[in-house]
Amino acid sequence: MPTAVKVGILTISDRGAAGLYPDKSGPVIHQIITEQLGATVARTAIIPDDFETIKSTLIAWAEEDNLNLILTSGGTGFAPRDVTPEATKQVIHRETPGLVLAMLQRSLAVTPHAMLSRMAAGIRGETLIVNLPGSPKAARENLETILPALPHALELLANDPNAEKSH
Repeated sequence: MPTAVKVGILTISDRGAAGLYPDKSGPVIHQIITEQLGATVARTAIIPDDFETIKSTLIAWAEEDNLNLILTSGGTGFAPRDVTPEATKQVIHRETPGLVLAMLQRSLAVTPHAMLSRMAAGIRGETLIVNLPGSPKAARENLETILPALPHALELLANDPNAEKSH
């Protein structure tokens, strides 16, 4: 894994952004990233379910803050305001369908409602962006599912010359 992996955790929730609801998934993601991945959380934010806000935040974090990994939480369901996957797909240059497939398979083993999740994942430059569900339990399950592959993915994105050796 590249040294000093910088991660952003973006919680997407109208109620959370308005201060009406505490962010419960962000702290769970933070704990997993720091304890199990050994990465540094460089940016966190809670923003509303707004297409342009999501899009501009993802672009800024990838291009200006040069984050290696951005994990979003929320906005992946069927509600009309759930636009996180659409905003993510507008931002990424290359999709990473294997990550989404792995998360979906794991979630389906837990609940049939997982088929209602509309997560997206992909690459913008050297940044990996992954949508996670908004519930803390589902965010944990999904992140822990892809966690074993993240160090190698981040090495490859950073053009780490040792990445091929660890494959």
